[in-house]
Amino acid sequence: MRILVTGGAGFIGSHINVQALEMGHEVVVIDNLSHGTRENVPAGARFVYGDILSPESWVDQVGPVDAVIHLAAQISVAASESDPLTDLRLNLEGTLRMLAVAKTLGASQFRTASSAAVYGNVDQLPLREDGPAWPISFYGWSKYTAEQYVKHFADLNHMQAIIFRLANVYGPRQRTQGEGGVVAVFCEALARNETVEIHGDGEQTRDFVYVGDVARAFLHRLADPGPVSVYNVSTQTRTSVRALFEMLARAAGVSSQSYRVGAKRPGDITDSLLSQHKAKLWGFEPITPLTDGLEATWHYFREKEAQR
Repeated sequence: MRILVTGGAGFIGSHINVQALEMGHEVVVIDNLSHGTRENVPAGARFVYGDILSPESWVDQVGPVDAVIHLAAQISVAASESDPLTDLRLNLEGTLRMLAVAKTLGASQFRTASSAAVYGNVDQLPLREDGPAWPISFYGWSKYTAEQYVKHFADLNHMQAIIFRLANVYGPRQRTQGEGGVVAVFCEALARNETVEIHGDGEQTRDFVYVGDVARAFLHRLADPGPVSVYNVSTQTRTSVRALFEMLARAAGVSSQSYRVGAKRPGDITDSLLSQHKAKLWGFEPITPLTDGLEATWHYFREKEAQR
């Protein structure tokens, strides 16, 4: 298949590129390099510089595609709270524009990244796709609203669409911003021998999923995706932020008490745990244990710091 990946020079996109090429797919990457890097685009993929808010400047350079994987987005809860208009434009308008691009380029399939943030603080854990969703941040609302646009557009245009509500994604090449960015923040601080700051009491819990598994989800059942659906991509395992730091501290060989406490961040969810049930019925589940994923991520950041 010929696949267009928006935001393909970024963290998750870079892993999708590699796996897609290994599977024999042809990959075209669209990115404005505002957060991604050219080095994240493998030699076998074609790179086209472009912004999702102005597709008219690049769409003619792409050619027909079979599928669009839409990743380009605003991913920071804090940024959405301070600048909700930019968050809305990138996450909602950007998604709608990429749906139109998919139609223009003849794509029969559209896949996009949503977030666990759409659920908000829901008491019933694990969070299910058919359960309540009540975001507590502009970011969560923009992602949830974008989901509805994807479903409606797909229905109107007879397009196959899959929406992935991602748990806290972590792994090599991650930036220190975004929903899963706590792993990258901790690794970078440890690699620089800086004191780690834990926001709040550290007992808030997250569902951490390795980026290699997330890439596998985006490429799962490309030939036979089934009906328009929303799937959680998660491990269905709760890990507190404090426990996460303790695991990374062991990997780095430092004291698990070497951190400072900071203020709780606005818009942060207290507990997040996503159900795997629906994804398993679809035939997908992650395979990377948290300890293995954290070890790989720590080594990446340690080597990156050594090269500075």
